Amino acid sequence: MLYPIHFKPIIFERIWGGKKLRTLLGKEIGKIENAGESWEISAVEGAESIVENGILAGNTLSEITEVYMSDLVGEKVYEQFGEEFPLLIKFIDANDVLSIQVHPNDTLAKERHHAYGKTEMWYVIDAEPDAYVISGFKRDISQDEYLTYLHAGNVDELMNKVPAKQGDVFFIPAGRVHAIGKGVFLAEIQQTSDVTYRIFDWNRVDKNGNPRELHTEEALDAIDFKKTSEVKQVYEDKKNKPVNLVDCSYFTVNLLHIDKPIEREYELIDSFKILMLVSGKAVITYQGNDFSMEEGRTVLVPASFEEITIVPKERCKILEVYIK
Repeated sequence: MLYPIHFKPIIFERIWGGKKLRTLLGKEIGKIENAGESWEISAVEGAESIVENGILAGNTLSEITEVYMSDLVGEKVYEQFGEEFPLLIKFIDANDVLSIQVHPNDTLAKERHHAYGKTEMWYVIDAEPDAYVISGFKRDISQDEYLTYLHAGNVDELMNKVPAKQGDVFFIPAGRVHAIGKGVFLAEIQQTSDVTYRIFDWNRVDKNGNPRELHTEEALDAIDFKKTSEVKQVYEDKKNKPVNLVDCSYFTVNLLHIDKPIEREYELIDSFKILMLVSGKAVITYQGNDFSMEEGRTVLVPASFEEITIVPKERCKILEVYIK
């Protein structure tokens, strides 16, 4: 019988990472000095999630998808993606600013990399007082103007630099230039893809004194040079009812801000559900069983579950993710 599945987080060292994965969410980062990312659910080749709990412990995400198919991920999801799980779920600690980058859309990624494109969204869990993100251009620009600024080392002057605070939500469609600024700690939901074109890296060098690789030419065909007018997602934080944050063809994300039990009825949603507990503690009640969730835990709820009850042990904020 299927049950809520928790995977062993995969921790990645990044030049811009820090210690908040441990201090804020209690992640085990070992001896990693600059822990930048915790991949909570991943089907990326070479970094595939492994089940940590229950009778399926030790199996990979693709192995359990192969066995349980639509019962795990949903009929339409399985028809479209097969055994390749379609979303990559992360926590990111930007102890320093990330590179300015862009991701290709599905068409370009398939043509160049035999991969999916990358549309993503961010939910800010914690932010230092002067924290910001970069998202899109301030105005329509030409490719030539962009290259002039890029080669002069000040391409960021063309872009929206937006203050980031706890609870902010940013939607980053493929093609939009972006960067997470220093002091931002967030949850990221994205398509299953690890294709990134790095545009500008603030003239940083790695531990060996070498500049990191840039993808100037590759990025040109991927970039949307039009003005980005709406950078933040607008939503009203309501308690004890789902509030939609992002709704696109790749994923739907709701915020559950609860201080009393809430029933979630899923019989009309032909998809897996992912629950990311970004603050608080809770228990998931399902089919007469209980599953405890600590802050920072991410759980995959099988598509075959028609309903669950989430019982908060204290006030909770949970990101609920699925594919419509």
